[in-house]
Amino acid sequence: MAVAVDVKSAKSSADYVKWESEQEESSLRTMGRKSLIPYGLYVAKGFISANLAEGTGFSEEDLSLLWEALINMYDHDRSASKGFMSARKLIVFKHIGTDSDPDQRARQAKMGCCPAHKLLDFSSPARHVDGAIVEVSRTVETPPRSFHDYRIQLHKDRSPNAGIEVLDLL
Repeated sequence: MAVAVDVKSAKSSADYVKWESEQEESSLRTMGRKSLIPYGLYVAKGFISANLAEGTGFSEEDLSLLWEALINMYDHDRSASKGFMSARKLIVFKHIGTDSDPDQRARQAKMGCCPAHKLLDFSSPARHVDGAIVEVSRTVETPPRSFHDYRIQLHKDRSPNAGIEVLDLL
């Protein structure tokens, strides 16, 4: 539903804002009133269960396709509501095991060598996490307007267990 509004009394944007604040919200159903966030940095976390993957036939080739899809997921999905989105960093924690026996090492890797929360907790200016493998900080004091206004540090040496391989795929 769209309502045409003609505000002849508004001589400036401040006049329009004043007029708008005096109106009933239900009468302001107009087109083109999308909110805009100039820049946002989003974090997505996901999991692949080795036990489930084995049962479904999920292969290393499928895994490579998944990484490629995550890296390129926004390239062919543009819209006015999303603006320009892109994946800027893909960090993967792969459980590889530690045993000298290959079969036992594979079993260890399948069960997981470290709890997910220890791998996926990251530090940010709003929430410091001691020993975080990933630290996100801002490089500017002003509101961020690009990816370059952030610093993302990956500390592979902080991996809490030798049975984890840390991959930086993007």
